[in-house]
Amino acid sequence: MRNLSIPILGYIALCVLVVAGAQTDVLNAYIQIILMFVGINIILSASLNLVNGYMGEFSVGHAGFMAVGAYVTSILNVMFFTNSSVFGPPLAAPSSALYLFPVTLVAGGVAAALAGLLVAVPSFRTRGDYLAIVTLAVNYIVKSSIENIQSIGGARGFMGMGNVINSMKEVVDLPWTLIWVLIATGATIWILQRFVNSTYGKGIVAVRDDEIAAEIMSVNTQKMKVVAFMLSSGLAGVAGGLFAHVLGYINPGTFTIMKSTEVLVMVYLGGMGSLSGSVLSAILMTLALEAFRPLQVAKWVVVPLLLILLMIFRPEGIMGQRELTDVFPGLRRWLRLKDRQVELGD
Repeated sequence: MRNLSIPILGYIALCVLVVAGAQTDVLNAYIQIILMFVGINIILSASLNLVNGYMGEFSVGHAGFMAVGAYVTSILNVMFFTNSSVFGPPLAAPSSALYLFPVTLVAGGVAAALAGLLVAVPSFRTRGDYLAIVTLAVNYIVKSSIENIQSIGGARGFMGMGNVINSMKEVVDLPWTLIWVLIATGATIWILQRFVNSTYGKGIVAVRDDEIAAEIMSVNTQKMKVVAFMLSSGLAGVAGGLFAHVLGYINPGTFTIMKSTEVLVMVYLGGMGSLSGSVLSAILMTLALEAFRPLQVAKWVVVPLLLILLMIFRPEGIMGQRELTDVFPGLRRWLRLKDRQVELGD
């Protein structure tokens, strides 16, 4: 109990309530899907904020890494746990999907992290607009490559992930997709919060403030960039894997510059260099897009207009570079007091 902080315990309790609500139909399928998209967008926004906010680079190809994770995770799951026309009989018992799904999800994240090297290495010599062009090129490289691999559907897309989820439910009847999204979202925030407050995190912020000065102070800037880009793209890959299993179908057309721009907007809306801002903006953006869905194409006029007004009156975003504990200092004291009480009670 001593190692579990109050925010972690609170998040676990919230997850239990959400799963219980989904299991008892208090939260219907529509609300569950919205919650899952909120979680996925939190992962995407927070992971991109690591590069664009904390490190001060300008990446606009996050959807490409999301696509890598989505396809790798989906292909592995369909290959191992379902009987498909593409890969034939399953390589493992379908029931084992319940235990091995986190492994394939992480594998998709690792593949996306390796793809992140395509951006990390050019970042040694390019910054700003030039790096943005590189990341945009990587996005198109990934999308075009998938479109030309006919064995996984090409431009038609890839499906079969719904059977994987059904295999899990046959073992234990629970909303497994929602559960994995909640776990991944909490793990992402925990990992990034620990990372940005670590020595590596301080080095990344130093690169943002003044790269030359950071090198003079013995900060290995190239190593910092590789770590940041790989962690950011790896988490985007995890989000992509979850996204694929929420929908049960993916195609390359989903992972275009529009998707990357959507994530980019969340980062700037919440505030550069603020995990709290990334969480808040992902929630607000997801709900706003859903609320304006009846407007169809017109929503892409209304939502950007709202963002333009926000940038005019609050260009630093909702949180700026602050966290919730900076806005509400009493919250920090309360959390420390509660943590101390937990330790004494233990």
